[in-house]
Amino acid sequence: MAIDFARSERSTLGLEWELALVDRDTGDLVGAAPELLEALERDHEDLRSRITSELLTNTVEVVSGVNRTVGEGVADLKRTIEAVTEKAEARGYELICSGTHPFAKWSEQQVTAKERYATLIDRTQIWGRQLLIWGVHMHVGIDRPDKALPILDALLTYYPHFQALSASSPFFDGEATGYASSRAMLFQQLPTAGLPPHMTAWSQYESLVDDLVHVGVIDSWDEIRWDIRPSPRWGTVETRACDGMPTTLEVGALAALVQCLVDDFSDRLDRGETLPSMQPWFVRENKWRAARYGMDAIVIVNAEGDERLVEEDTRDLVTRLEPVADRLGCRTELHDLERIIDAGASYERQAVAAAQAGGDLRAVVRSLVSELRDGFPAA
Repeated sequence: MAIDFARSERSTLGLEWELALVDRDTGDLVGAAPELLEALERDHEDLRSRITSELLTNTVEVVSGVNRTVGEGVADLKRTIEAVTEKAEARGYELICSGTHPFAKWSEQQVTAKERYATLIDRTQIWGRQLLIWGVHMHVGIDRPDKALPILDALLTYYPHFQALSASSPFFDGEATGYASSRAMLFQQLPTAGLPPHMTAWSQYESLVDDLVHVGVIDSWDEIRWDIRPSPRWGTVETRACDGMPTTLEVGALAALVQCLVDDFSDRLDRGETLPSMQPWFVRENKWRAARYGMDAIVIVNAEGDERLVEEDTRDLVTRLEPVADRLGCRTELHDLERIIDAGASYERQAVAAAQAGGDLRAVVRSLVSELRDGFPAA
């Protein structure tokens, strides 16, 4: 099966942000996305390409256009979120984003009435029904198709950084899980989700998709839901490893990190360099460590097995990527990674909110509502 990889301008950026609807009084999820989307499409025709439904009726996904800078991409999202917020507030709902909801029951959620979702749930049953999760996806343009898989492989060496900085799902179904990111563990239950296999040639990817279609696992490539994947239709590498992030500051910071890394890798390929890669078992171990321990994770940083605290490695990474950020116009957003470290990642802030409220997880929802409105992490 031949799969054409569209040509994109190098390092252009697209963002997808999954937002949950909660009741203003109780903080519980509400399955109001279908009515909200209908109202938005009726009153804001210009936003039809910017908003979409997701697996569950409690979710609205906000999508940016193609942008050159992180600042433009975040501003694009903000404009759409303002319209969504207006419609939600009029109905008594609030918006939040995190990897999981702290106390909502997965068994009580309704699946969006689309054939692809019905097929997914029919196939995966209880494990698919448990996917009460939200994420942020980042597309970065690749200017040559032969760069896609080497860049994807190199990005996997920074997987734990993406995971730890964005980790926002310490609670699930009303319980503290002991994980910074429960979402990472939940999402990989799907047979086509989780870490991508190691591939060095586009023909390997085409063969893999062909095999999965042949045996009935998928109908098309976009049903492969890897944590990082090529997106042939858009000519991008799509990073899907991040938990849902509560604030535009965090979305911008992680987008800057991903954009800078992809651009740096692209530049190094142009110079004839070989990009860094890591054994699949190291990548898998790093994913677990970051999901379990978040910013306290000691992660493997190279194929030789050297290890560092992810916080320390992130601070050095910000410094190393400064020239790339200057080239891309995202120095401020890149340095916002340090603000996340200093304020605490979302999973840490949620734990504080719960502790201050004597374990009442409704306080966590209130903090998430407040942070999304403010656009930056609570002190």
